[in-house]
Amino acid sequence: MLLIAGTVPIKENFFIEGEAKLKDDHLLVDGHKISCTQGTASMVSAAAITTDYLGIDAPHVILAGDIGDGWGSKMLFRHLIDNLPKIAPRVLSLHYFLPIILLMERVIDSVEKCVQKPILIADAGAMYAAKAAGLSSKFDVFTPDAGEMAFLADPDATHPAYIRHYLFETDITKAPELIKAAFDRGDLPKTLLVKGPRDYIANDGKILATIDEPNIPSMEAIGGTGDTITGLISAFVHAELESHEAAIIAAKTNRMAGKFANVTPASKIWEVISQFPAVFKEHLCKWTGIKGYHLLDIGDILQG
Repeated sequence: MLLIAGTVPIKENFFIEGEAKLKDDHLLVDGHKISCTQGTASMVSAAAITTDYLGIDAPHVILAGDIGDGWGSKMLFRHLIDNLPKIAPRVLSLHYFLPIILLMERVIDSVEKCVQKPILIADAGAMYAAKAAGLSSKFDVFTPDAGEMAFLADPDATHPAYIRHYLFETDITKAPELIKAAFDRGDLPKTLLVKGPRDYIANDGKILATIDEPNIPSMEAIGGTGDTITGLISAFVHAELESHEAAIIAAKTNRMAGKFANVTPASKIWEVISQFPAVFKEHLCKWTGIKGYHLLDIGDILQG
């Protein structure tokens, strides 16, 4: 099972759990329609359209409404703490949460009670909480942007707002040295995808790939384009790719979808996501060496 948990910007006491399907520009979960905008909804939408194309189980999601007061984040944390061993996901992706350190520590305690430890992926607030709690190495994948990478590399910061002054000047070209510094301290997960005009994919602190084509500057102005990368990685890891393989294909897919959609700064994220199947149809075979349009036993094939 791929389990995705995160908050959505809904005011009322909103808490749902169920299988996620993408329908046009909105998600369907347990009878609820959720607009496909930036944040967790974009991440889930990317994962849902990818799993549907690949012919594998749809993401199981737990979503809560949170407009900054922490209600939804606390509900999600507590639900995961109480139920993770019973749910027993193979892949667990955590996204927008209020970064509450003590509750993240308890989530990881619950993860370690699972019969089989899930593959752990984090972005956004969940990634901040993991880093601040000193738990980055418990995770398998982080997907920071350049500013967030500076936060991960600062041994003392507990939030991106509190990184050392000189790190505020960090641009994407500084990613390799920041990755090495943080990994050498044992303060990073195994795999990183640092998102930006050039994407860096690292494994065990070493840069495996850089991806900067196609270069679609308009993508930078569209909310949710970083969230979709995390959703893509989650889906491909669910399809049994190694995490670094999933990251490379996710970065390529996201960029190519922006090209296929002919995006402008006014484009919506669902316009990019809707192009994923066309990108897969044209490019997935070339990227993976698999014949046909669906991904079957990809881990074995790639390794073979």
